[in-house]
Amino acid sequence: MLITRYGRGFVAGSFVAVLGLVALDFFVIPNLSVRIAIAFAGGILFLLITYFFRDPSREIPNGENLILSPADGKIVQLKNVRDDLFLCSEAIQIGIFLSPLDVHVNRIPISGRVRFLQYLKGDYLVAYHEKASEKNEQTVIGIENGKFKVLMRQVAGYIARRIVCDLKEGENVRAGERFGMIKFGSRVDVLIPVDAELKVQLNERVVAGETILAVVPTS
Repeated sequence: MLITRYGRGFVAGSFVAVLGLVALDFFVIPNLSVRIAIAFAGGILFLLITYFFRDPSREIPNGENLILSPADGKIVQLKNVRDDLFLCSEAIQIGIFLSPLDVHVNRIPISGRVRFLQYLKGDYLVAYHEKASEKNEQTVIGIENGKFKVLMRQVAGYIARRIVCDLKEGENVRAGERFGMIKFGSRVDVLIPVDAELKVQLNERVVAGETILAVVPTS
């Protein structure tokens, strides 16, 4: 199982910590059953951390006007909004909630150039809360491809307070590329052109880099 580079240090540190716990357990606790139980619990914790930082490969669909999901998770919001930060127009907002069991590596939704990048401090409401995308800590990313724009928000949740984003303003990106993650539960919002044809519905599960969220008309 491939481990994301954003979490390899965390996984390695967890492995060392579990080894230290088992060694201490062996020399300090005389009861064999208790030693086995502690070692087992430490092993399970390490496996869960490793599983969280998994980074599976994905089959990226081809198509110039496709908008791909930037995250694994469940669609918790579909609504029309007004964006004056980057799109400067009406838009469709797609909210994706990531549970701690979902893959947390984020991927680029469209090929193009990063034209806007901003980190915003904020609160830590639970990620599925309707106001989380407005009030929580987040990184805001705007991508333009010459035909249309997409705005994306990496939103930190109640548990997740560590947003990772490798992008730089002016950088060229390709749809489906990895660009960061939000650690331990989070939300990703995507704001797309209002005339885009939605391919997903509320409560549907989506896969980063594979699921087509919408198709923008050629005209």
